[in-house]
Amino acid sequence: MRPGAGVGLLAASIAAAGPAVGATQAPRARELGIPFAFGGPGPDDAITDVPGVEVGHATLVEGEDVRTGVTVVLPRGRGEDARRPVFGGSFSLNGNGEMTGTAWLEESGLLEGPIALTNTNSVGVVRDALIAYAARRWPPEDDGWTAWSLPIVAETWDGTLNDIYGMHVRAEHVFQAIEAARPGPVAEGAVGGGTGMVCYEFKGGIGTASRRLGEEDGGFAVGVLVQANFGARHQLLVAGIPVGPEIPVASTRGEGQGSIIVVVATDAPLLPHQTKRLARRAALGLARTGSVAGNGSGDFFVAFSTANPGAGAADGVVELRMLPNERMNLLFEATVGATEEAIVNALVAGRTTTGFRGRTVPGLPHERVREILRRHGRLVEPTAPSR
Repeated sequence: MRPGAGVGLLAASIAAAGPAVGATQAPRARELGIPFAFGGPGPDDAITDVPGVEVGHATLVEGEDVRTGVTVVLPRGRGEDARRPVFGGSFSLNGNGEMTGTAWLEESGLLEGPIALTNTNSVGVVRDALIAYAARRWPPEDDGWTAWSLPIVAETWDGTLNDIYGMHVRAEHVFQAIEAARPGPVAEGAVGGGTGMVCYEFKGGIGTASRRLGEEDGGFAVGVLVQANFGARHQLLVAGIPVGPEIPVASTRGEGQGSIIVVVATDAPLLPHQTKRLARRAALGLARTGSVAGNGSGDFFVAFSTANPGAGAADGVVELRMLPNERMNLLFEATVGATEEAIVNALVAGRTTTGFRGRTVPGLPHERVREILRRHGRLVEPTAPSR
């Protein structure tokens, strides 16, 4: 994993577990010479390249059985602007999973507070903790209202490597993730909510990437963060090449099981229905890595725009900016490309991990992938790290 926002608070527990849980620094996909389509990345090739967006992790690694955590994405950071909603929309490609708060998101077009990612059995405690955090920081007013009463919490199942029924994630870990949130480089792999996740039967977890449009197209940024925990080995594509079938290993779980959460951010001035259009395009980035959204998979996507600071105004007439639909094609390309790259970054950051009941999940073998891509003429000159 890369050093980045949110790992400091729990660094001791990660380091104590050693490199098997992702504590060592890893290259990113571009540093291995893996090519990606649809434009170039922002400075950190991360969702935080969208101004104002911050990411934090709380990572739980204890003994042999605990491999879990929480990741938060704060659309407007941790400051006072954190209370202000953004326009947003969501999309479910396959619904075997959970993302709370989407009923009001779809009704109002407003996304309030953090987006939190964790394991399946911890959705409730994370949701309650987000409400408690908001109530503590911004005490309810005379009418009883406070911020973040219907937060968005999404999950993927980490029971292969984590004692998921041990209910190890607690409210304090959610608070730690929020307080650890920062702009800039984002830690990837076995961190936060991605600590115990498996992707294409390799070690998966958190991945991120971005695209920056040219100044002639507005200079807008699109950033993506994924919690990748899906797919069967034989499906895996890297740079369009069927890499998975050339790296046979024993199966770690039923084919096609698992899930993915994709968070898409942009500073382009979009209205709610347009953010939902971006959320749908994340499915195409997922498909570029080989996924077919299997029956047992929960594939949930959420997108938001940090433009229009008055989006959540309670009275008066609000003047809004909107990018015409005819100018959205480059944003679609950026979303697809950044989603694909974020998933591959999650795989590249993964390290062979042993967890619950001695189960071991292998990390993606970097040199083997490079050899396959070289043989197919797809390996390119590695780029400098984004750190």
